[in-house]
Formats: sequence, C-alpha cells, structure tokens
Amino acid sequence: MERPGSVPLLRWLPENVSTYGQEIDRLFYLIYYITGTIFLLVAGTMAAFLILYRHRDGRRATYSHGNITLEIIWTVIPAIILIVLSLMSRATWGDIKAHQPPPDVRVRVTAKQFNWEILYPGPDGQFDTADDFQIDNELHVPVNKVIQVSIRSKDVIHSFFLPNLRLKQDAVPGREIAAWFAATKPGLYEIPCAELCGFGHSGMLGHLTVHTADEYDTWVKEQWPGS
Repeated sequence: MERPGSVPLLRWLPENVSTYGQEIDRLFYLIYYITGTIFLLVAGTMAAFLILYRHRDGRRATYSHGNITLEIIWTVIPAIILIVLSLMSRATWGDIKAHQPPPDVRVRVTAKQFNWEILYPGPDGQFDTADDFQIDNELHVPVNKVIQVSIRSKDVIHSFFLPNLRLKQDAVPGREIAAWFAATKPGLYEIPCAELCGFGHSGMLGHLTVHTADEYDTWVKEQWPGS
C-alpha cells in the first residue's frame, strides 16, 4: 500500500489519474511482491541444488519417490494466498464492476481494425439520433466527472485500455459492455488496444483528452453550436 511519504519498490506504473486507481495499484504491487519473492526463492533453490548436487566422481545417484508433506505444504500455501487475495480484491472488484455510479457523461466506443470509433450522444443524451457526433480515436471528457463507456466491437476481439485510468475492458463482437472511470487530472492520455487484433494492432492508438470544466464546455459548444 502506498503511504504518504513512502516510495513503492520498483515503481514503474504510469501515473495514476483515476479515482479507483490507488486500490488497483495496491493490489497490483501486493501480487507483484508476492510473485517476485516466490520467483527468487525458487530460482535460489534451483541454483543451490545445481551446486550441491553437481556431478562428482564416485557419487552415486539417489532416486526420490516424492515427499507427501512437502507436496501438501506447497499446495496449501498457494491456495491460502489465492483465497486471501480473492477476499482482499472482492470489494474493489464490486466497486468498479458491480456498482457503477450514475454517469455525468456517456459515450459509446466501437472498436474495429484498427481504430476506435467514439460516439457522443449529443444534447438529447440519446444514442442513434440525428444530433450524435462521431470521431475516430479522440475521446474528450471533463475532469472529476463520471464517464460511462459502452464498449462494442465490429469485427474481432479488441481491448479498450486506458493505462493512466487503470481501466482495461475487452470489446467483444455481439456484446455491449459498460465500463466507467473518473479522471482526476486534465491532460492527454493514450488509448491503445491491449488485445492482439490483427496485422495493424500496433498502430491502433487513440487519445483521451481530459479537460477542465471550462475547456470541456468550450469543446461541447464547438461540436453543437446551437446547444
């Protein structure tokens, strides 16, 4: 957990500008430290065994048929860790996925090879009406507001990814999946596709612009001058 004045070990995640990002980062670093520690223990044990049991003239091989006690220990300990992590992440998962707050702004994102189609519902607040506005690869939102994103796909599976917002959601053909976020800092952030979706996958990149309230009002008036 990140505490005031502390510096997380090997901090390399992109800047968090999401209201729920700190909870996700806390779980991420916890899992990262656990798996890193286990990796070092396993690698160290393997290196020790390579030295201790290396070939020596005159030494005869000893055949082992397993150790039930050891097998129970290395099965039970990971199971306990997984159960504890599941219980710790349950509240965060519920807050993000199961209890989405009322939206201040709604947009529809449709993925296709190899662009993001961003659809804004217009002043009437309804999609698929005459005042809708669509643009490729540019998502504009106000800061400190709840943004609801309806995610679709026209062709194959994509993954809508906002690294700075700690949001990643697959876009699946035939389904419309709701996600949400609230950005805490104005700026320009990337929207890559996080699912290998074809030959042009690496070039599938959009941008999220988080505006201040006044800047967002200006942007809205530019798109709908009569509103």
